[in-house]
Amino acid sequence: MTDQSPLIVGIDVGGTNTDAVLLRVADGSNINVVAAHKAPTTSNVTISVRDTLQALLDKSTINSGDISALAIGTTHFLNAIIERDSSRVEKVAVIRLASYNFSKGQPTFSAWPKALKNVVNGHTAIIPGGCNITGDEIAPIDENAVKEQVEIIKSKELKNVVIVGIGSPMDKDHHQENRVKDIIRTGLGPGVNIVCSHDVAGAGLLARENASILNASILNFARRTIRSFIGAMSKTGLHCPLYLSSNEGHLLPFSEALKYPIAIFSSGATNSIRGAALLAGDQVEQKGCIVVDIGGTTTDVGYLLKNGYPRLAKSYTDLAGVKINLQMPSVESIGLGGGSLLHVADGKVTIGPESVGHDILTDALCFGGGTPTATDVAAASGADIGTSKADLPEATIVNAKASIKRMLELVIDRTKFSPEPCAVILVGGGSILCPDALEGVSRIIVPEHAGVANAIGAAMAKVSGSAEFVVRTDNITAEIARAKALAVKDAVSRGGDQNAVTVLNEQANGVPYSDGETNIRVEVALAADHARVHKELLDSVKEDPVQEEELYEETKTHEADTEDVREKIELKTYTPSIDPDGIWSVSKTDLDFLSIGCYILGCGGGGSPYGVFLEVAQLLEEGETVKIKSLESLTKDDILPPIAAVGTPAVSIERPGGDSMLHALAAMSDEMHLEYTTMLTTEIGGSNGLQALEWGSSKYYNIPTVDADQMGRAYPSYEMCSAYVTATSINDLLPVTLCSGTGNNVVIPANQTSQEEASLAIRTAVFSMGVAACGVSRPLDGVQAQRTSIPNSYSLAWRLGRVVSIAQQTSSLSSVPNKIIEECGGNKSAKRLFTGKIRSVESSLTTTAHSVGKVIIERLSDNEIESADERQASYTEVHIPFMNENLAILAKSENGEEMVLATAPDLIFLLDVSTGEAIGVQEYRYGLKVTVMIVAPHPIWVTERGLQLVGPGAFGLEYEYTSSLVYTKPRSVIEEFGPNR
Repeated sequence: MTDQSPLIVGIDVGGTNTDAVLLRVADGSNINVVAAHKAPTTSNVTISVRDTLQALLDKSTINSGDISALAIGTTHFLNAIIERDSSRVEKVAVIRLASYNFSKGQPTFSAWPKALKNVVNGHTAIIPGGCNITGDEIAPIDENAVKEQVEIIKSKELKNVVIVGIGSPMDKDHHQENRVKDIIRTGLGPGVNIVCSHDVAGAGLLARENASILNASILNFARRTIRSFIGAMSKTGLHCPLYLSSNEGHLLPFSEALKYPIAIFSSGATNSIRGAALLAGDQVEQKGCIVVDIGGTTTDVGYLLKNGYPRLAKSYTDLAGVKINLQMPSVESIGLGGGSLLHVADGKVTIGPESVGHDILTDALCFGGGTPTATDVAAASGADIGTSKADLPEATIVNAKASIKRMLELVIDRTKFSPEPCAVILVGGGSILCPDALEGVSRIIVPEHAGVANAIGAAMAKVSGSAEFVVRTDNITAEIARAKALAVKDAVSRGGDQNAVTVLNEQANGVPYSDGETNIRVEVALAADHARVHKELLDSVKEDPVQEEELYEETKTHEADTEDVREKIELKTYTPSIDPDGIWSVSKTDLDFLSIGCYILGCGGGGSPYGVFLEVAQLLEEGETVKIKSLESLTKDDILPPIAAVGTPAVSIERPGGDSMLHALAAMSDEMHLEYTTMLTTEIGGSNGLQALEWGSSKYYNIPTVDADQMGRAYPSYEMCSAYVTATSINDLLPVTLCSGTGNNVVIPANQTSQEEASLAIRTAVFSMGVAACGVSRPLDGVQAQRTSIPNSYSLAWRLGRVVSIAQQTSSLSSVPNKIIEECGGNKSAKRLFTGKIRSVESSLTTTAHSVGKVIIERLSDNEIESADERQASYTEVHIPFMNENLAILAKSENGEEMVLATAPDLIFLLDVSTGEAIGVQEYRYGLKVTVMIVAPHPIWVTERGLQLVGPGAFGLEYEYTSSLVYTKPRSVIEEFGPNR
């Protein structure tokens, strides 16, 4: 009987080689490799793919008309970005819609690698516009300003434009980005690519902007490449669906890939990990493996879990040194491949990131060329490759091999979860570069067909489907089930098998400022059944205006590396700078530590410090100074304004910066007729922890910030501060000045009749300012600050950040929880309670501007456990309710019994296992692997009055606060490292 199982062709188009595999797939998962082929990738991608397809078919007896589907994964686009190749990566004009100096302190291309910025940065501008997260306008667009930018872009002859408006994902009524796009299109005509950021990514201004810029920079090259694939199919007689595999390992119709090539930037790495899992089979260890894919241009390294899927990346992804907010597997990429260039200078050998790529068969020494490559090192060391002798000096060979070995060991270390030796699955055509043994690696597995693992992963990718709608109902469970059914139907219509459903994400989020409405979203993945949509996809290809075309020969143009060369800082031995007067001068390294630590102390809230971190880092880069002094050094004559940004954390990542704090400080100074001597942050947790450092810097008030705060963490309401615990009235904290940065300034006077009246007045003002503002409370003198403040807050943040940073540098992330416990005073003061995977998130924005909801974290399966510490015998899952910050930890045991493990005011925070860093409530999402920890609060919060303000009852929780934790005062950085130590 003839085997009727589907025949699938998977192709990986790399920078050097094009790999192809023909699979017969039975039962949706059992595969038989019918044929495989590897051929050089040439400048003319049409010919390369066509010849590879034809050679693959020639190796089998299969008729091309019997092929069910063609799935392609490629690193072409990512390679161009990593190589900084200006022949493929084009300059982009970026128009940001932001009024009133919002985001000005975080300019476009902030924190980009300088060399890549030089390639991509064609023009940037900030013009009027932007929306709040409520969807209302911050300011209308200015058509004349847009037209002025059109003329500038035209004069610079730029062909790619990105429009990024503050709040654009929430802009459902004004459509500012689309309106600006229409004006630009009219002015520039159809020959210019125009990308609206809301079409590329979601909330998070800078990360969305970065993703949109990368997408625009590669659009023309992506279109040329995808057109070449269509041409190759036609010339080899394939009449089947064309898919490109996405970053998440799904099948992406080619029409979508034409518009959003960033969605396939890392598909090669994803396919490699999935393909390695399929090929290695039972050899995958219980704790997982590292997959090392050495191609012609890059080496991609990812962590493969026992279940056959890659470990998810952190909440934000670093792509070629640029922070973006697209979901991807956790993969490290370095510029090491078979075609990587050798650089010899002063006896030292460095490799890459430049690569001869598809020209290796003509340029490499071992093929008769004149360009030394990494492959030449292997050939000169005895590898059976090439047509000519690779004539390299012995010293160059030795040094190059050592450099390759070190590069691989370093990238593997960065990918590992612990310093313990791990197994490596080696795949890719450049695997001959890998030595037989690597430090930190227990064994190296090279499975059969390893050279075409990417192609196998592409061929076995799944079809995704999703459903999203807004409902008004109390039966959320039923609506989630309905959304799942619709998502499955969506995937089935695109070629999925409804009998093999995997739920990837399910969310139920309250619609901001809409009473009783909930946004439901479910995403699923199904095994592919390509025949189901064969006709539909063929019709779409026929209707698409894209025609087959031959590509011209492309000559790579690499941007020279202009990065600052700085000696690597050994974080274990780093010491901060404390002058003889006990003043701590904050360095960039200190700022790194503080930023990480402040986010941990945010307890899920406070907003990400990243935006303010960029602003303070820019100040330091410009030569400004930032200083911290001890709480003990204050005197009666000191005047300290307690400052904080107020509102929902969702605003800070979408509408950063502005002048609102300067306005609030000036308003309080005028109101009270005082001059400030020292800054005081109201809350150390989250972005507010860095606010005082920015405004106290030499650029603004030029005064130090005290090593203390009024919360010891982050809390959702301004009255939840230590000064109010001992106050006789809410008016002791007043007046409060609140400023929007747009001219809306409000003073809440000290004549309120109750805390509730004051809170209502503050929230009403904040609402009128777009759900976020900056505020200053009644200033304190030095003695008052000493009596009411929580000491050494910056010291604690610094120490927590240092723990995480050292673990990242030394590849010992599994040590982070225990090291944090040590810094917080030991097991009597802190605990690790649970490690698991986020299963679902429910959240909404309340009428009081709080992000409220619940995150459910399920116990890890045996396949997902990577260390003994992650085994949780007692609980199957934990529920963590939150109101901006995490409020409690509720556990469910094996027998279904529920118990309360912790409540506020304990510090409850979640750490991303893959980075060791904290994640905030706005970043909670399905699939993230997290560790749940608690730390004892300052004693002021466990007094009767303190618990009234911040205990469980203050947040509507029907629990009594009980805890065995004992507070330990953090060690002072100034005392430990200062002149009197």
